[in-house]
Amino acid sequence: MRFPRCWPPWTRWPARRAWSCDGYGLAHPRRFGLASHLGVLTGLPTIGVAKNPFTFTYDDPGTARGSSSPLRADADEVGRALRTRDGVKPVFVSVGHRVTLDNACAHTLALTPEYRLPETTRRADALCRRALREATA
Repeated sequence: MRFPRCWPPWTRWPARRAWSCDGYGLAHPRRFGLASHLGVLTGLPTIGVAKNPFTFTYDDPGTARGSSSPLRADADEVGRALRTRDGVKPVFVSVGHRVTLDNACAHTLALTPEYRLPETTRRADALCRRALREATA
């Protein structure tokens, strides 16, 4: 597991209502993805927000921002396909730890005021790309 190596910085970050992870929680083949691991290890509420549906099925949600449809593993709802911008491809939200699916979707919409992906994910991706450029320059 990767968490022990990067655990010290997390202990210094300010408390949040919920952590949004670029990955899955319950919507994982083993029903315990990155968001679930992080939540259990920290005791914090966590949400998985993924860019693709992985192996799960869903009906396309309506085209308006906030529209959603169940993300299914057979008959089980493991998350939701959530439209964060009008007419743009949805993201795939699942509970990680200590949140409901409705709250996870509401939190995800709050983190996506302008773009498809949560602002936290966009910023983390930008920081990682910059660090990679600097490390390989």
